Amino acid sequence: MNLIIDVGNTRVKLGVFARDHLLYSLVTSLNEVDHEVNGLMKTYPNLKKAIIASVGKDSANQLTTLKSALQILELSHQLKFPFDNQYTTPETLGVDRVALVSASVFKFPKQNALIIDAGTCITYDFINAKNEYLGGSISPGIRLRYESLHNYTANLPLLPTQRPTHLIGDSTRNAIHSGVVIGVLKEIDGIIANYQNDYSDLTVILTGGDAEFLSNQLKNGIFATSNFLLEGLNFILEYNTK
Repeated sequence: MNLIIDVGNTRVKLGVFARDHLLYSLVTSLNEVDHEVNGLMKTYPNLKKAIIASVGKDSANQLTTLKSALQILELSHQLKFPFDNQYTTPETLGVDRVALVSASVFKFPKQNALIIDAGTCITYDFINAKNEYLGGSISPGIRLRYESLHNYTANLPLLPTQRPTHLIGDSTRNAIHSGVVIGVLKEIDGIIANYQNDYSDLTVILTGGDAEFLSNQLKNGIFATSNFLLEGLNFILEYNTK
């Protein structure tokens, strides 16, 4: 059994896998990681291996605790990956993006795939049917857009994420919701359409913390999943420890 630890910018996601089957997952804070991991190790005594991917503030204590009990793999660019990476600066490619591309190879082999991760940032990653990862793009996520409007202006309030009821905002609050949420939706739909112009058989995967909020508002057909990153990390762990 495998323990998967995804340390993000604002939260930590944990998953327990038996082969390629996700048995359990949870989201926690950085401060609670040690407690949750210890609980999982008691609940699943057959855990043998673990992988840690961190784009956030990983703790040394967390790694020390796990290394005493499990075979640990830390995700880095030195590992083996199931695709041809044509990114010109592979050392700067986020480990979360590497895991998502790996998941697409596992779930949708030999397909043109666009993976959209809607989290703190919105990342777009493309891998073609020849198993070549070509790159993608990065833009601010929903919360970053709300926070930027508040932090870099004098009078705009910081609002919770909310689906707008109309395109035309009839108040400052409604105008912000329209600008942020509809702006993100139009961006995603537009980028998907641009890729589809070049790849008519495109598979589109939407994941990340805002995937559920966005999925039923998008025009284009997509495959939405909240656990795609965990699946990719588990695949990388198995791929490197056979």
